[in-house]
Amino acid sequence: MKATSRPNEPNRRSSGRIIARIIWTSIKVLIIPVLCIAALIIGLAVGYVVLGNRPTSEVFDSTTWKHMYDLVFAESG
Repeated sequence: MKATSRPNEPNRRSSGRIIARIIWTSIKVLIIPVLCIAALIIGLAVGYVVLGNRPTSEVFDSTTWKHMYDLVFAESG
């Protein structure tokens, strides 16, 4: 029985393949949180504009959301 010869170079990945794999893994890990944040922003806009019949310019105004927070968490007295 004769042993098969192995190449002298070890089986290494090129640096380009490693970088591509790191980028692809990063994309897979980050896609869910990014989609969740996008869904939150779109849901806030649709709920405020369509259901609330308010202008779109007020959706991302911080005083609007502070006022809503105060309405929801105000102490009843």
